[in-house]
Amino acid sequence: MFELPRAGMNGDPKPDAYDPGKNPEYFEGVLPRRIVAFCIDAVLIVGPIILLALFIFVFGLVTFGIGWFLFWMLSPVFVIWAIVYVGITLASPHSATIGMRMLDLELRTWYGGPMYFLLGAVHAVFFWISVSTLSPLILLVALVNRQHRLVHDFLTGTVMINNAARTNALRRPGNA
Repeated sequence: MFELPRAGMNGDPKPDAYDPGKNPEYFEGVLPRRIVAFCIDAVLIVGPIILLALFIFVFGLVTFGIGWFLFWMLSPVFVIWAIVYVGITLASPHSATIGMRMLDLELRTWYGGPMYFLLGAVHAVFFWISVSTLSPLILLVALVNRQHRLVHDFLTGTVMINNAARTNALRRPGNA
């Protein structure tokens, strides 16, 4: 009798979906575009925080300095906003932040699955920890592995790839 494969956590090992030897188009030009995508996302994360700081400053002027006591909120609001931004955008159907979408990138699990909120949030936290402790070394790790994964990608089991449209364009005959 024909039996459908079970979905979910059945304990079977999943194959690595992104082999750079078989499909190099997934990784072509990913690392430099990933750095630019990070810069775009950094502006989108820091921008609202700067606006909030300006609002608190003006509010403090209007309230003769009392409003400036709200400045203590900037650090926790920044952390929460950054985690929510990364988690929600990575959990979208594109599996990409806005910066990644602009540069035709997406973040996937190593076995090809889409991202989800919790994994995206953990990825962001691991990114901050790895950058804080290993700052320039996280990029060196990407230069010595075939998938150009960073330290926090290994820790979360994710891989950055070109999105489907860019991958298909790179697969066309004549594109090398």
